Amino acid sequence: MRVLVTGGAGYVGSHAVRALKQRGHDVLIYDNLVAGHEQAVRGFRLVRGDIGDRAMLLSALQGVDAVMHFAAFINVGESVQNPRKYFDNNVRRALNLLDSVMEAGIRTFLFSSTAAVYGNPLSVPIPENAPLQPVNPYGVTKLLLEQALQAYDRGYGLRFAALRYFNAAGAHESGETGEWHDPETHLIPSALMAVAGLRPEMQLFGDDYPTPDGTCVRDYIHVNDLADAHVLAVEYLARERHSLVLNLGTGRGYSNREVLAMVEQVTGLTMPMKISPRRPGDPPSLVADPSRAQQILAWKAKYSLREIVASAWRWQQRENKESKATESSL
Repeated sequence: MRVLVTGGAGYVGSHAVRALKQRGHDVLIYDNLVAGHEQAVRGFRLVRGDIGDRAMLLSALQGVDAVMHFAAFINVGESVQNPRKYFDNNVRRALNLLDSVMEAGIRTFLFSSTAAVYGNPLSVPIPENAPLQPVNPYGVTKLLLEQALQAYDRGYGLRFAALRYFNAAGAHESGETGEWHDPETHLIPSALMAVAGLRPEMQLFGDDYPTPDGTCVRDYIHVNDLADAHVLAVEYLARERHSLVLNLGTGRGYSNREVLAMVEQVTGLTMPMKISPRRPGDPPSLVADPSRAQQILAWKAKYSLREIVASAWRWQQRENKESKATESSL
């Protein structure tokens, strides 16, 4: 199968293209490199383009069997401060991608969605039929595209999988790609930067949530597990032709304090930390009920939190060494 991957040079996308290649699929990456990194996809075919560019999309989509869509802005805090940016890219331009896919005659579409569509859940773990009440613009944009996909399914026969994944973390075992955001706001890489002395301290946002230790609880899933699920889902769509909405997570939640303690255990280093006020748009607890994905795709997350943190630490140490080597050669 030939699969076009939008945002394939980004964090989850660059892992998904490797999983696709390993399964024998033909991969074409479509990325404007605003948030992605060309170094992460060396050896893959890359078209540098924006999902808002209809002409370039139609050219890239020729001969494609399926599309995986990762190209989106993902910073919750930024979405609160600058919602226009998020609605423009995550909704308006994404609809242009959908229309281009339809015009190209493609009817298999995989969407990188998020647990943020649930907002503040009534209970955890969260099943797919839980109320959809996002509490930040990022989650709203993802839900709007899910609703568009459902309408395109009914109206035009577009078969889709919306994969609502929880907290992606970790890095590829090859060392070729990992979590690489600028600025970095995610908990595990931020904590690793703090213990490595790459930032003055770790900011812990909120210790007064209604959780056992007062800090947010999240379901951390290794990015390789996510990538495997994406490949299984696109193969399912090609075979069964039934649309899917699935949670991707481990079913186990860890508080921020538990994650930070694991970072110290894995690295053997002490973390400087500062407690800051809650960030707007952060629900207290998000933990997946992944049983539907396990049943339909025969998929289950394999990596533990310790393995996630260890892989992220190896990636960060490698990147630090390469950065220092580059600086010393200048």
